[in-house]
Amino acid sequence: MESVAKASGRQLACIWVAALWIAWACWIVPPAAADIYIYIDENGVLHFTNTPTSGDFKLYMRETPTRPPSWRNNRNYDDVITEAADMTGLSFSLLKAVIHVESYFDPRAISKKGAMGLMQIMPDNFSLLNISDPFDPWENIMGGAQYLKSMLERFDHQLPLALAAYNAGPTAVSRYNDIPPFPETQDYVQKVLRFFNFYNKE
Repeated sequence: MESVAKASGRQLACIWVAALWIAWACWIVPPAAADIYIYIDENGVLHFTNTPTSGDFKLYMRETPTRPPSWRNNRNYDDVITEAADMTGLSFSLLKAVIHVESYFDPRAISKKGAMGLMQIMPDNFSLLNISDPFDPWENIMGGAQYLKSMLERFDHQLPLALAAYNAGPTAVSRYNDIPPFPETQDYVQKVLRFFNFYNKE
């Protein structure tokens, strides 16, 4: 028991040292956001990674999302948003709110699921929405506006359901006949509605 206690103490000390090193490194040079996993092998050696290769690794430090760049101008695409709003009959403030939540006005944004551009459009919808370059702001906003309009029409202009469909897909919304019980989707709808209200007041 004594040897186990000593080994555990050494491991704990090593973990604290590693934690301090990681915190220092994150403070000096903010890394790309990624969860950190830890594994202690049979020799008591600590292994850290952000890409675990086996079930032996356990979550050690949860990813902390980086704040959106404060320098990004949220008015850069107002003219295109206005054009899309006029073309579809959608609210300028609504389209801008969706863009804000989807990409924070980054035309090169790509999600983990592969959605691209300002309105985070999935590749499967490019052809349907006449998008040849998802990173072109005009094409992306026009395509995204058309898609959002189709979701509004499909769900009888119930905005929360249309936004949920934009995020989680119309099939999920139809299955539950409501906003799906997915935390990501529920949070997404609330964020868009909040920014919709914010841009309406500008």
